[in-house]
Amino acid sequence: MSLDKKDRRDLILDLVCDLVGGCFYAIGIYTFAKTANFAPGGLSGLALIINYLWNLPIGITTLILNIPFILFSYKVVGKKFLLKSLKTMVFCTIFVDLVFPHFSPYSGNPLLAALFSGVFLGAGLALIYMRGSSSGGTDFLTMSIKTLFPHLSIGLVTMSIDLIVILLGWPVFGNIDAVLYGLIATFVTSTVIDKIMYGIGAGKLMIIITTKSREVAATIDEICARGSTAIRGTGTYTNTERQVLLCACSKSEVYKLHSAVYHTDPEAFIMITETSEVFGEGFTEPELPKTNPSKKE
Repeated sequence: MSLDKKDRRDLILDLVCDLVGGCFYAIGIYTFAKTANFAPGGLSGLALIINYLWNLPIGITTLILNIPFILFSYKVVGKKFLLKSLKTMVFCTIFVDLVFPHFSPYSGNPLLAALFSGVFLGAGLALIYMRGSSSGGTDFLTMSIKTLFPHLSIGLVTMSIDLIVILLGWPVFGNIDAVLYGLIATFVTSTVIDKIMYGIGAGKLMIIITTKSREVAATIDEICARGSTAIRGTGTYTNTERQVLLCACSKSEVYKLHSAVYHTDPEAFIMITETSEVFGEGFTEPELPKTNPSKKE
C-alpha cells in the first residue's frame, strides 16, 4: 500500500526525531553520566548501575530490562505506540553501544556532567515523545500513567518513577553524591522535557473584568488582532454587573495588551496566567485524529 504525502512526511519526521533524539539520549547516558558514576533514573540508570557492577553493555541491558514493562503496558499504550517505541529503542541502543563508545566520554566536573546529562536526556526524550514514541523502559510506564491520568505532567511522572533508581546509586557507587547528581540530572531532564513539549505552545491568558467590555475588546483587536470571549458576571461585593473577557495571547503581547486595557478602562481588574498550550486560530493548530480516539489499536 502506497503512502500519501502526509504519511511520508510523518515517517521522515519520525526517523529524524529518532536519529536526533537517540543521539542526544546516548550523549546524556554515555558521554556524561557513565564516567561520572551516578544513575540518572529510569531503566537506563539501572543499566548504568549494572554496567558499573558487571561491565555489561548499557544499550543491550536496557533492552532486556524493557521486557516486563512492555508486557505490563501493552494493553494501555496500544500496538502502534509499542512498535514505534521498539524502533526508537533500536536507534538508542545503536548509539549507546556502537557509536558513542568510539568517542571519549566527558571526565570533568561531575556536577557539570549531571547538568549536561539532564539537558541532553531531556531534549532527546522530548523529541521522541513529541512523535508519539518512547525510549522504552519506564517510559512505557510513564506514558501508561499519562494515558490514564492525562492531567499529570510527563516530567513530574518521570521524576517520581526515577527516584527509586537514583536511590539505588547510593549503595552501588558508595557515596551520597551519586544520589545528589542523579537528582540534579533527573530534575533537569524533567524540566527540559516540559519546556520543550509544553513551552513551544505556551502563552498567556488574560482575564479582564470590566464594565467597558466592547471598548476593551475593540482595543485588543486593534492592538494585536486578538479576539476575546465575553462572559457575563456580577461582582458579589458591589452587586454590579460586569463583563469578564478571556483573551489568549503570546508572551510578547502581554505588556501591550495590559497597557491598552488600562488606557481604555483604568478601573479594569486584570489577571494574567500561564497557559502550557494554546490550540486554535492564531496559535497551534490541533491535529485531528484519523480514527476514533476511544478505539484501542
